[in-house]
Amino acid sequence: MIYKLLALNIDGTLLQDNGRINKVTRDAIDYVNDKDVKIIVSTSRNFPAAKRVAKLLKIKEHIISHQGAFIGKELDKPVFVRRISENITGEMLGLLESFSCQIKVIHEELMFANKMNLPNQLTGRVVFQKANRIAYSEQYVDNLQESFQQNPVSPMMIDVLFEHKHDREDAIKVIDEMYDEVECIKSNPLRLMIVPKMVSKLTGVQFLCEHHGIKREEVVAIGSDFDDLPLIQWAGLGVAMGNAPLKVRNEANWVTRSYEDNGVAYMVKEHFRKQHRLGFLRNILKE
Repeated sequence: MIYKLLALNIDGTLLQDNGRINKVTRDAIDYVNDKDVKIIVSTSRNFPAAKRVAKLLKIKEHIISHQGAFIGKELDKPVFVRRISENITGEMLGLLESFSCQIKVIHEELMFANKMNLPNQLTGRVVFQKANRIAYSEQYVDNLQESFQQNPVSPMMIDVLFEHKHDREDAIKVIDEMYDEVECIKSNPLRLMIVPKMVSKLTGVQFLCEHHGIKREEVVAIGSDFDDLPLIQWAGLGVAMGNAPLKVRNEANWVTRSYEDNGVAYMVKEHFRKQHRLGFLRNILKE
């Protein structure tokens, strides 16, 4: 099979525990790029953070961020945007604040969250990414609902980290019953991402495949968590990282090494080394 698109998750896939990308992985991405394969990142991260990773890897294709709610190459020129309305966001914040959890309301230009006992005791900060000329504001507030009422936004995603798993399941049950406009996406055992209806990493990749005229069987997707599972199941070659949960590994076509053992680079060497550049293959077919 000739593969034309490689979709990569960021956390638990490209990044190591220290938040960096190993040179072996960067070289592997260059190797695939030289074969004219389209490389995209598909992540739950906000667009500025995803853009920074893409720039480091010299990836120039559209970025799928916010779980698929924001797709684009530049912050001010998205090709796809879907949001949760202000009214529904406000209502859900009231519901979620009844649980013991940290709630992050995530927009493409800012994030604000309720204060919790965070590991690094963050109380508020502004992150400037000079390389991208983007300022991404992150604010931690005492009263999330009050702050939202003062500065309402229509976010791409609400990211919730619960203290107890049973609280997450209760919250999902209520949200599913009350709101047809949103989807609940589970990640690790305590994390819940609330996104607009019909939004996911999978729908984001499908959108770009249609845009580029790429077939399902021509897609390779590499992921490491439960929110990557639908995309891994759908892709022509679905690859799970060695550090992925057992259920994700069992559903994948192929399991590579963990992110600490440079699993992306290992997979690329195994599956792309015999593939010629797409331009060369097109010329052969014309003859």
